[in-house]
Amino acid sequence: MDEINIVIIDDHDLFREGIKLVLNQIEGFNVIFDTSNGYRFVEALNQIKVDIVLMDIEMPAINGIQVTINALKVNPELKVIALTMFSDSGHYTQMIKAGVKGFILKKTNKYELQQAITTVHKGGNYFSQEILKKLAYQYVNPVTRTENLTSRELEILLMICQGFTTQEISDKLHISNKTVETHRTNIFIKSNVRNSAGLIVWAIKNQYFTVE
Repeated sequence: MDEINIVIIDDHDLFREGIKLVLNQIEGFNVIFDTSNGYRFVEALNQIKVDIVLMDIEMPAINGIQVTINALKVNPELKVIALTMFSDSGHYTQMIKAGVKGFILKKTNKYELQQAITTVHKGGNYFSQEILKKLAYQYVNPVTRTENLTSRELEILLMICQGFTTQEISDKLHISNKTVETHRTNIFIKSNVRNSAGLIVWAIKNQYFTVE
């Protein structure tokens, strides 16, 4: 298979070196560039062929939000995964709006990191489960917006993002499983995404949720 070219941007040298060591041991992964400075990465973009960027959020010279915005102006096809601490939650939605495709906690293991990179490289979205739960339960509230979704679809959208199953949604809303599945299908068609992670990204980007 073709190699996935990866860039790591993080201002902690030891952490960056550790991630690079781990990734270069995975078949098909190739770390081609790493830096502690986001400006340096954006300047290098025209000289390197990169598929995936692992981006720290909190950095002193320029934060990961602005680096992502600047980098996507140079290369709109770039796929960025945020490297984050759980305490960075205030920046999650800003990173999503900037164009990030996934979030990985810095304490994650090799296998989840591999899964995240593979999923995003194939065009999907990926969230560490802890982040997904935090976004769904603490940081999103539905707003009255029905240009594309009906009020019932909006209600079910939030429940899907919160991880409820079809049966649980059916029980809570007192509607049949078949009706829930019809609404689910319509929501995924209208959003053009494939999973709950992608749905949260779509909902935030399209302002179906207000964020505290």
